[in-house]
Amino acid sequence: MPEFLSSTEIEQFVHSGFIRVDKAFSEEIANAVLDVLWRELPFERSDPSTWTEPVVRLGMYSQPPFVASLNTPKLHAIFNQLVGADNWIPCRSIGTFPVRFPSARQPNDTGKHVDAGFPGDDPGNYFEWRVNIRSKGRALLMLALYSDVGENDAPTVIYEGSHMDVARLLAGEADRGLSFMELADKLEGLPKRREVYATGPAGTVYLCHPFLVHAAQPHKGTTPKFMAQPPLLLKNELSVSDAEAWRSPVERAIHLALR
Repeated sequence: MPEFLSSTEIEQFVHSGFIRVDKAFSEEIANAVLDVLWRELPFERSDPSTWTEPVVRLGMYSQPPFVASLNTPKLHAIFNQLVGADNWIPCRSIGTFPVRFPSARQPNDTGKHVDAGFPGDDPGNYFEWRVNIRSKGRALLMLALYSDVGENDAPTVIYEGSHMDVARLLAGEADRGLSFMELADKLEGLPKRREVYATGPAGTVYLCHPFLVHAAQPHKGTTPKFMAQPPLLLKNELSVSDAEAWRSPVERAIHLALR
């Protein structure tokens, strides 16, 4: 299988915590996904006056265009480069779509956070899901754009390099790690990081280190934003030992942070 990322791009991922992949999937696939999602929304596609909420969250989808979007040969090759061959699980469904609409009302979900990877004591409560230093359950965070997203279209804010700050926070928490909310409470005390907006045409995917801090923001444009943020699931927990061994770029970023 070909390699799509250069050594320079891989180093960018290690140090910045993300890489933008252009044309990760086709416009045709993106349009097929949008057709499904608009049928699920309680609004009229052609009537902006009906778009009365700043964000609507839609559920799990496993129809062919959804699965196809994150299982292209290009993405599979890059998963191998970043995570290691045979250490990730192909996407068989795509979870929550936070569809964002132009609105004068402020959304209530714009706080900085790191997505959690495994359930806590109450599996039904996502705020109690947890993150540990081995990134149990999560190889990458993916920000997949199914509509064109400009700077006014509520692009996700990525905090460049913040994955290393989070690795240091998790290093002393053993295998249980921190819950989603426990970790979120600690993020405001981290060093200030450069903000990068996850913009691009439909078909763009940002592949992010699982510890990368990110945040939503209000929509100030005119066209609804459709983005999924599923995990790439991890087959085995990451190695954080000091033993000399081949390390994936995801693991190498953690090792650099903990030096």
